[in-house]
Amino acid sequence: MMTTVLIIEDEVNLNKILSDYLEHNGFRAISAHTGRKGLRLWQEARPDLILLDLNLPGMDGLDVARMIRKTSRTPIIMVTARQEELDRLIGLELGADDYISKPFSPREVVARVKAVLRRCGDQPTIEKMLQLGAMSIDLESYSVELNGTKLNLTPAEFNLLAQLAGRPGKVFSRLELLQATQGACYKGYERTIDVHIMNLRQKIRRIDPDTVYIQTVFGQGYRALG
Repeated sequence: MMTTVLIIEDEVNLNKILSDYLEHNGFRAISAHTGRKGLRLWQEARPDLILLDLNLPGMDGLDVARMIRKTSRTPIIMVTARQEELDRLIGLELGADDYISKPFSPREVVARVKAVLRRCGDQPTIEKMLQLGAMSIDLESYSVELNGTKLNLTPAEFNLLAQLAGRPGKVFSRLELLQATQGACYKGYERTIDVHIMNLRQKIRRIDPDTVYIQTVFGQGYRALG
């Protein structure tokens, strides 16, 4: 069965170029030119990954991401001409798994799509389950439970948590975590790890506000406390 990529991009020519490149590389590409149509296609087709432009007419990309992340962990790569750090951080806070700024090469987009799908499909370790205090991390079903309640994590958040929980007590630098969870070809910056850690902590605290699961080690990085 072919891997389906949903392209939500209002620039018609760019949408077509991305579709052609993805299909040439063995993907099934489906397209939308507005946020609302993109949401409908996402609900109908349940794609394996979404390429999401931020500057969409009507409902913009951030609103689309918010709606999707309410119920789904579908990997999202945000595509935008915006350069401001705030826009990038907001996208990451909403659960984006990667971020590409225009202008870009379609070949780079295809490489990013493959890398994100590979990260979301690979298991961080050979174990099937990880235990971190009262938290159970299932590496086969990509699910996390804390005190009997399921955590709704994005793929990037799950991979980050699994990396930390796989070696509790070890201090991982931001660069190590970035490479382990985003891939060596990722051209992002280390600040993205801080955003993912912040999101993880917020979700954990809603269920267990009294226990520290991820500790900041000043000047070094982060570690999981088992």
